Amino acid sequence: MAIKVYKNQKESLDRLISRFNKKVQGSRIILEVKNRRYYKKPKTRRLVRAAAVKREFYRAKRDKMQYY
Repeated sequence: MAIKVYKNQKESLDRLISRFNKKVQGSRIILEVKNRRYYKKPKTRRLVRAAAVKREFYRAKRDKMQYY
């Protein structure tokens, strides 16, 4: 899960850091760490997942209604 970034020739340090940051953001490591920071009860996890499913259902329904 380690992210490695190697410096290319004639690449500035700022560009290297920005490339590294993009890789970290794309791998969603920070999001995972924030989610694991505190313990969540299994019931809470189930409720969060149920809310996400419901949200996706209503988003799809709303998007479908836009094309009528």
